[in-house]
Amino acid sequence: MTRILSIGEAMVELSQADQPSLWRMGFAGDTLNTAWYLRRLLGTDWQVGYLTRVGTGDFSRRMLDFLTEAGLDATHVRAETDREIGLYAISLDGGERSFAYWRDTSAARRLADQPQVLAAALRDCRLAYLSGITLAILPPAGRQTLMEALDTARAAGTTIVFDTNLRPRLWDDTATMCAATQEAANRADLVLPSFDDEAAHFGDADPEATLGRYLQGGAGHVVVKDGGGPIHFGGTQGLGVVTDLPRETPVDTTAAGDSFNAGYLAATLTGQDCATAILAGHALSARVIRHHGALVPQAVAPL
Repeated sequence: MTRILSIGEAMVELSQADQPSLWRMGFAGDTLNTAWYLRRLLGTDWQVGYLTRVGTGDFSRRMLDFLTEAGLDATHVRAETDREIGLYAISLDGGERSFAYWRDTSAARRLADQPQVLAAALRDCRLAYLSGITLAILPPAGRQTLMEALDTARAAGTTIVFDTNLRPRLWDDTATMCAATQEAANRADLVLPSFDDEAAHFGDADPEATLGRYLQGGAGHVVVKDGGGPIHFGGTQGLGVVTDLPRETPVDTTAAGDSFNAGYLAATLTGQDCATAILAGHALSARVIRHHGALVPQAVAPL
């Protein structure tokens, strides 16, 4: 069985139901969202695992049950007796989202505290996936430990995939965020940035500038998402741009990029070229943004 490991923070998600006065509870988080959709897209020859830290309370137990029911391997999830998982709530305005977070003491902040756990989880993985949020929640020593574990895994043949997912509120300052993001991207085989974030925080003039900056830094391949606009790519899988992507009016843009990443990765892992994989990622994202919340049940949006 071919193994994939997604690394990051899973949280309780509160999203607005069809009635504005009601809220729906679920579990989500950027790297969990991608893992969840990958599990739905890939066949039984693939194992998709998730690595995080949880607490010992009811919400943590429910989340572990959720991972198991979703078919995600939680073998390497560790529990912290003095912490709990975080929580966030999504507010919507015309399909665009804003978030409120309760995560300062999230157990996931300790996910890199034990190098031996990271090494065991990454051993013999075909692909390891992380994001800028994974980096942001860790203390500096934890970020370094994670980067070293990923370097070791990459040297052993694991493909490292990094979604930059820039979230300045999680960092001490923008300079630290940009430096850590660039460092992680330089060590990755595939980088999946979103142009609007890169322009805002790195000052990139256009998607080509984002593409060039990450390739010059050492990233193996880069696919630049652009909010439903043309998607530029370049690196080990060639150079090009995919245009004329169908536009959707979103109900909720939560997990738009996360689901794109899952669709793209599933297509490339099963032998599709980069341009075809971009179309697959866009098609999945278009389905997801037509529904509330990060994770859309199979009964609502079959893949």
